[in-house]
Amino acid sequence: MSGQSLLVPGELSPVRSVPGKIRRPEYVGKPLPAPYTGPEVQSDETVELMRIAGRIAAQAMEEAAKHIAPGVTTDELDRVAHEFMVDHGAYPSTLGYREFPKSLCTSVNEVICHGIPDSTVLRDGDIVNLDVTAYINGVHGDNNATYYCGDVDEESRLLVERTRESLNRAIKAVRPGRQVNVIGRVIESYAKRFGYGVVRDFTGHGINSSFHSGLIIPHYDSPHATTVMRPGMTFTIEPMLTLGTHEHDMWDDGWTVVTKDRKRTAQFEHTLVVTDTGAEILTLP
Repeated sequence: MSGQSLLVPGELSPVRSVPGKIRRPEYVGKPLPAPYTGPEVQSDETVELMRIAGRIAAQAMEEAAKHIAPGVTTDELDRVAHEFMVDHGAYPSTLGYREFPKSLCTSVNEVICHGIPDSTVLRDGDIVNLDVTAYINGVHGDNNATYYCGDVDEESRLLVERTRESLNRAIKAVRPGRQVNVIGRVIESYAKRFGYGVVRDFTGHGINSSFHSGLIIPHYDSPHATTVMRPGMTFTIEPMLTLGTHEHDMWDDGWTVVTKDRKRTAQFEHTLVVTDTGAEILTLP
């Protein structure tokens, strides 16, 4: 694995503005979102709106990823994604969610999730996860992917490729009538083949008009994840695999989650809707 130095917090730029004509999620300006009390199964109309939100989120992530290169700051990636979403009439869902200060998450190397874009400069050999969620027409679309920055070592490349594959396998396991723990069972059994850790404390989640509806999708085989999948349910799958332990530490910012052993980690995510025969990915560009 790369012998690069560990990350340290950088400096934050001012909060980016969103035109007043763009609809905000209800939680903006509040310390906490309102609890979701609606159904987990969504109407056809809601799912169609989520396709729009998901497409914008996927396109914004792709646009930001084009700028990943040694010497670029994570704040610059935030600017690109922010401007793309705003230009397409969408609100960046993370901006103001539980007071998160930026429009996407940038999680580099040992950061498992929720890294805050700042003055951190990407280095040759880094891996960086972009987590982008767009809110438009009253619904959210949420996706993330891990990208290479320059010349990445083989161990890190394999981790990224296999984490992507774990998501693909989990999506194929989605079927109405199955319990959601089949998703984690597939991910964990695949990850164990390579000795990877599977993060347990951060999960996939229900999503619709609510950013996080309360439905939990573990990425390990949890005996408690007994919710039965039904057509029309919408949720994310977002496995986080590590080169070492699945345990984590939290930075003082209250958001940035790093592996306890500071070994590298990768993540991929899609928003899905359960169909009569499997799953449809809603976050496609």
